Amino acid sequence: MDSRYLSFISIIVLSMFSFFTSSTSEAEFLPFTISSNKFVHRAWLDGDNVNTETTSSPAKSPLPSPKPAPKRDDDIPESSPSPSPSPVDRPTPRAPAPSPVSRGAQIPKPSPSQDYGPVPAPAPAPAKRPIPGGEWQVLQNFVGVSAMHMQLFHNNKVVIFDSTNFGPSNLSLPKHRCLEKDYLNQKKPANIDCTAHSFLYDTATNTYRPLLVHSNVWASSGANDDDGILVQSGGYNHGSKKIRIFRPTNGETCDWLEVNQMLRQGRYYATTQSLPDGRIIVVGGHAAFSYEFFPKAAVSPGGDLYSLPFLKSTFDHIEVSNLYPFLHLLPDGNLFIFANRHSILLNYMKHEVVRKFPPIPGARRSTPLTGSSVLLPLNLTGVRDNPISIESLDAEVMICGGAKGGAYVKASKGEHVLASTTCGRLKVTEKEPKWVMEKMPLRRVMPDMLLLPTSDVIIVNGAKRGSAMWEMADDPVLHPVLYVACEPDPSRRFIVMNPSSTPRLFQSSAILMPDGRILVGGSNPTGSYKFQGVKYPTDTSLEAFSPHYLDPQFDDVRPSIPSIEGAPGNVNVISYGQQLSVKFDLKHLNPGRGFDVNLIAPSFTTHSFAMNQRLLVLDCAGVEEISNGVYNMTVYAPPTKNIAPPGYYMMFVVHDGIPSPGAWVKLE
Repeated sequence: MDSRYLSFISIIVLSMFSFFTSSTSEAEFLPFTISSNKFVHRAWLDGDNVNTETTSSPAKSPLPSPKPAPKRDDDIPESSPSPSPSPVDRPTPRAPAPSPVSRGAQIPKPSPSQDYGPVPAPAPAPAKRPIPGGEWQVLQNFVGVSAMHMQLFHNNKVVIFDSTNFGPSNLSLPKHRCLEKDYLNQKKPANIDCTAHSFLYDTATNTYRPLLVHSNVWASSGANDDDGILVQSGGYNHGSKKIRIFRPTNGETCDWLEVNQMLRQGRYYATTQSLPDGRIIVVGGHAAFSYEFFPKAAVSPGGDLYSLPFLKSTFDHIEVSNLYPFLHLLPDGNLFIFANRHSILLNYMKHEVVRKFPPIPGARRSTPLTGSSVLLPLNLTGVRDNPISIESLDAEVMICGGAKGGAYVKASKGEHVLASTTCGRLKVTEKEPKWVMEKMPLRRVMPDMLLLPTSDVIIVNGAKRGSAMWEMADDPVLHPVLYVACEPDPSRRFIVMNPSSTPRLFQSSAILMPDGRILVGGSNPTGSYKFQGVKYPTDTSLEAFSPHYLDPQFDDVRPSIPSIEGAPGNVNVISYGQQLSVKFDLKHLNPGRGFDVNLIAPSFTTHSFAMNQRLLVLDCAGVEEISNGVYNMTVYAPPTKNIAPPGYYMMFVVHDGIPSPGAWVKLE
């Protein structure tokens, strides 16, 4: 077998060994055996014959077809997908849909001091405008480091980093700073690497500078703490137990630091979530069927390492299929955990699994059969008037893309089976939740899903065939897809947007920027930095995708936020449940459309999952026009830390489906 797969296979062997020898104390658990034209139309393209149509990699000799595999538990049909209309039935593009809570604040009434005479009849709603297909812009053609990981900070800068063991990058470290080389199978202290594997990107100026990361961060995880400092953990080889911090500043001296505390267990392909109490939980990883916290408790029973048999039960001895589990903090304070096709609800305070959810139909969704996931927007409208409803707030998880079991094994032999076309939505707060399946217009493995300021979801990156890992995917998906979550007709929720020209495959990433654009980078499917001689070379460019709402035709209804009145004496610092005054400017008011104010937490994105992202639709009490084109909206901050962990959030005012640029607020 090709040597570039040996590392991953060795890890599978290690995982199998750990499966049978793990000795950490176990929590109680019952095991269970997703055009170049300016305006685009919705499109439904491929079918979903995942098991029948395949391609073979031209770089490898054809091999005999494998024997039929035993029936797996993921051979359940992807039931009840939304029907795709025939071409003649395809709906025409529409204007951006009103966000789901435009009922929060409606059209302001004239001030009593203004004499308008008799009140006219309400104006008819403006005609809906077609949705533009978005626009791509190359920000940097070649930064020299592939963007495997990204984290946005409240100073509008993004730290980006790659593995340290893929060979020298094409970005040099300054002032003769060097790093001891970290080889894949062994360390050679006599050799040094004076190239950068991380850099800091300034979204405002489109500039970057190299950073020095001291240990191997390959397939690591991270979360911003309540002060906006990145706590970054795990990685590969000698970096697997490391904990690093990156403190964002506006100067030129901030860089990576490693702390004295270390993880109790090596975390490679683990997931991190910020918690209401200020701690950060780290879950799973290769051969790590457990979770732990940072900061570490001074005295902690059991060594602050807690077994999670759920991860063992979702482990596949051939394809692993439970790496980078999806984590979502729910309004009741419990943690939703998804791996492979299964999910549970964990009370991490009591270390108890309190609920088990039904498996998602069809494909597997965890790395290397990689899908993506978001917690759909939490609607806080009316919670201030009904405190009892806070903990029972509706929460819904959405998971898209992935691949059938066996796709990784086939891809390792050059056979790339079709990826999944389905998304599943699960209302995790219902008494008897069931997955509701929908069909994407484009099949994807390794998609990135991001929440947009409009309460919609954007799906970017990935491939139509194969799986994650090196040279195991084919047929890149270049078109983003917009998902309008509030659209009542499931057949009209997906909208195909304009394509990029750059394939983004394994180890690419994407994040939302404060101005509403999507920053996209990375793709290194070769196992080392190769820029020629391969079908899909390493990519170190950065692109920005401007969704439909940034089209200039909407400038007249785009709000802007000059100020937010928070805690006394602290502009943009807000406290839980506080009444806020958000002032915004607006050139043209569309009657009948209303306003929303949304908070979005910045994500740490890697390997198709944006950790810690969440969107909160604030409770709006009213809006008034205080001068010509200047409005003041009264809203209420999130009521509890379970709903919104403390830290920095981007605030957007949305009018008629068009968001303002984001303004940073600190919730404490």
